[in-house]
Amino acid sequence: MGRSPVRTADHVVILVSAGQGTHALDFVTYACRPGTLLWGRPGQVHQFGAQTGFDATVLSFAPAILPDLPLPELVSDPFAPACWQPAGEDEDAIVAEIAQIGVDQVRFGGTAFGATLLAHSVAVLLMRISALAPVPHRSPAHLLIGQLRKELEREVRHRRVEDYADQLRCSVRTLTRASLAVTGRSAKQLIDERVALEAKRVLATSDLPAADVGRKLGFEEPTNFGRFFARETGQSPGSFRAALHRSPAPRVPHQRSALPGRLTPRTA
Repeated sequence: MGRSPVRTADHVVILVSAGQGTHALDFVTYACRPGTLLWGRPGQVHQFGAQTGFDATVLSFAPAILPDLPLPELVSDPFAPACWQPAGEDEDAIVAEIAQIGVDQVRFGGTAFGATLLAHSVAVLLMRISALAPVPHRSPAHLLIGQLRKELEREVRHRRVEDYADQLRCSVRTLTRASLAVTGRSAKQLIDERVALEAKRVLATSDLPAADVGRKLGFEEPTNFGRFFARETGQSPGSFRAALHRSPAPRVPHQRSALPGRLTPRTA
């Protein structure tokens, strides 16, 4: 991870312990310093930037290991907060939880007991991180937009607002009003935003031609996809992809892995 954009199906929690650097998560760059905490959800794209004396602990784990518990909505929302600088008791609890997961992985990894212990420990960690975010609202509008978000995650395709309103059994007007109240953006803007993000993810981490990326997302005509992408991002699909790979390859930082995962880097 770090030399080029990498997309993973895992949760990835990064806790910076030393040095300075940057980390891009879904094409948003975050400045990192000791104590910085990043949480990448499944399906998101990671890329390390420049670093100086950088050291971090990375936990990478599949969603399937999480126990059947009512976990917070932040666990699956790609637009939820992703970076924090916890302090005080919050920082102490999160640092201790990550350290204990590392200890338990060494002591009990590979056993049925260890699998259960680690699953619940990871769930506790995610709940502690979720507690750093504002308390979610529970108004009817917020619940409706939460359902829309879930539908968008279930299958990302360029669809009309009417299609989602039908799925959610509400009117277009109700869905649009709820979206404006909760996010300040229309339902159509939310849908387009999610489709554009998926397009960027696929363009960044695959060699698929832009026309095939568009078809994958529901655009029958390549020109329609190109216009859509340019409107949403300010770049053509080709320019976006070229700019990503023109960036100088950063040095992979020193990192310690506490849980096995497809994305987890090795110590440089």
